[in-house]
Amino acid sequence: MEKQPKNILVVDDEEHILELLKFNLEKAGHQVHMAENGQEALKLLEMHQMDLMVLDLMLPDLDGIEICKRIRASEKYGMLPIIMLTAKSEEIDRILGLELGADDYMTKPFSVKELVVRIKTVLRRTEHQVGETNALIEWGQLVMDLARHEVTIQHQPVDLTLKEFELLRFLLQNRGRVMSRNFLLDEIWGYDYFGETRTVDVHIRNIRKKLGDFNMEDMIETVRGVGYKVR
Repeated sequence: MEKQPKNILVVDDEEHILELLKFNLEKAGHQVHMAENGQEALKLLEMHQMDLMVLDLMLPDLDGIEICKRIRASEKYGMLPIIMLTAKSEEIDRILGLELGADDYMTKPFSVKELVVRIKTVLRRTEHQVGETNALIEWGQLVMDLARHEVTIQHQPVDLTLKEFELLRFLLQNRGRVMSRNFLLDEIWGYDYFGETRTVDVHIRNIRKKLGDFNMEDMIETVRGVGYKVR
């Protein structure tokens, strides 16, 4: 049975990048929507059900960070996977994007082939989440509903991004076992980050901060020089 094409929204103010990504993503079998600015992107999100967004950090009106904030605050498309593009190579820009809920990033100039592979990986993992059975994972008063993609503590919702949810789920399913940063990158992101293990640290910090609202930030233990584990 032929797979249904995925709707991908590409947001960039450089026309040649839009056309380049449109050509390669359509060649990969996807339906591509394009926007040259943030306002246009938000309108398209209201009009169409998107499966993933490729978002440039630097845009003429709303920048990628602000758009990311608005998407994550939305009940309608708050779980939309986002891959951020940035012309800036400074670490602070990458970390800021990840902290605000971007699932991945690539620095310009980038390999179109690698971006297509990353998109495929994110979409595959998203589909896997949708296809989960009605399983629950429990840790103390924390309950993770895999089918509904929800986390609650004392029946109060914990707002996690897609990658935060996947990372916490994987750690809970392997509780007591120490997971290295490189192993987590391979399992959650699905490819080699070429040394960018800081990505895992950023996501763990975000999870701990959100769990900290319920005094549960200590459930994830740092094993110095190795990685992380759930107690």
